[in-house]
Amino acid sequence: MTLIKSISGIRGTIGGLPGEGLSPLDVVKFTAAYAAWAKENTNKEKITIVVGRDARISGPMVDKIVVGTLMGCGANVINLGLSTTPTTELAVTMENADGGIILTASHNPKQWNALKLLNNKGEFLSGDDGKKILAIAEQEAFNFAEVDALGTVEENDTYIQKHVDHVCNLELVDVDAIKKANFKVAIDCVNSVGGTYLPPLLKALGVNNIIELYCEPNGQFPHNPEPLPENLTEISALIKEQKADVGFVVDPDVDRLAIVNEDGSMFGEEYTLVAVSDYILSQKKGNTVSNLSSTRALRDVTEKYNGTYTAAAVGEVNVVNKMKETNAVIGGEGNGGVIYPESHYGRDALVGIGLFLTHLAKSGKTCSEMRASYPEYFISKNKIELTPELDVDKILVDVKEKYKNEQVNDIDGVKIDFPDKWVHLRKSNTEPIIRIYSEAQNEEKAEELAEMIIQDIKTIAGI
Repeated sequence: MTLIKSISGIRGTIGGLPGEGLSPLDVVKFTAAYAAWAKENTNKEKITIVVGRDARISGPMVDKIVVGTLMGCGANVINLGLSTTPTTELAVTMENADGGIILTASHNPKQWNALKLLNNKGEFLSGDDGKKILAIAEQEAFNFAEVDALGTVEENDTYIQKHVDHVCNLELVDVDAIKKANFKVAIDCVNSVGGTYLPPLLKALGVNNIIELYCEPNGQFPHNPEPLPENLTEISALIKEQKADVGFVVDPDVDRLAIVNEDGSMFGEEYTLVAVSDYILSQKKGNTVSNLSSTRALRDVTEKYNGTYTAAAVGEVNVVNKMKETNAVIGGEGNGGVIYPESHYGRDALVGIGLFLTHLAKSGKTCSEMRASYPEYFISKNKIELTPELDVDKILVDVKEKYKNEQVNDIDGVKIDFPDKWVHLRKSNTEPIIRIYSEAQNEEKAEELAEMIIQDIKTIAGI
């Protein structure tokens, strides 16, 4: 059993003893701590919290505990039921609520669930706010409401349509262009909430020919739910067999978007944001942001339009903060996470689909032709395990010193930018491991760079 308490929420496997897995007692404690924090951050006599969940098997159980606990804390609840993460984020602002809780473990397997926590802007919490909630939970510093002050619950199933309408009404989503293109689109929704959201979205965008794969929201994930190439073999074969123009794959809570080309090859999760940014920047000049471990192709595309690219520390809240700071018109993460400020400051696969289909329709290219138009890079992911007595922080400082004549960024680990490649070193917070992400123009060069850095680390560490 596993229970992970972090500043972004609580995540764990279902079952086991309290404190060892995501037990009902842990759900109550963390929900009550969040409610106490939300009350401290408002002048309202009664707070309102939006709750949404993905289709995990444990979802109904966790939902009932969370909603009941919030009511017991005196909070009114707007319960969306089956809902995507970005939908819940949008609902917080549309309802003028004081926060939101999303019940999803994102791309983790079915035995996991989690409480993702939002502030009153429908955005993930800052590190400081997350620490406050952890402290409240640890000290159990929360009070439950007396009988006349209990909260209420409102079941609200209108947000599928509201989110679909929201996407279709975005200025740079061109429904007429998509309709004229007459696309045949395949989707894999991994038997979660994407299955209830993507078909109505595509129909509203003018796509009449939809090939649905795993769209029953029953929580029985038919394959590993993380939308990586090795997990997408079925939709790849289906696209070729059915002669679809494009395939879209989402994770269980629909904040990540992977794209499959018309020939069954992968567009590449790193390139979802690159393609959407290319379209946005062609229509509206501005800056972009992604995290330090995302592809350099976004920088290349941004500079093509005379914009400024900025790298943020890893983590959605860090990307959002940097986007606000640099007034970015588009940003996100290389895991298929598109953050479009004209919509909201959160990764949103539905917004990504609307913008990508518009781009594809206006380009007149096939999906694979569009992918081939972008700079070619390959990211290699490695790690080196060290012994506990080694000072990982000092090793990173020494690596930084060795490469001080290169462009070095140390806001999150150490990233070294060479003229034609980069490597990013991040230490684990829980074990003596350094994760090594390297990118170059092909796999061989990316692996060579990683191996060079691993040898440097071994030499510095004396191993």
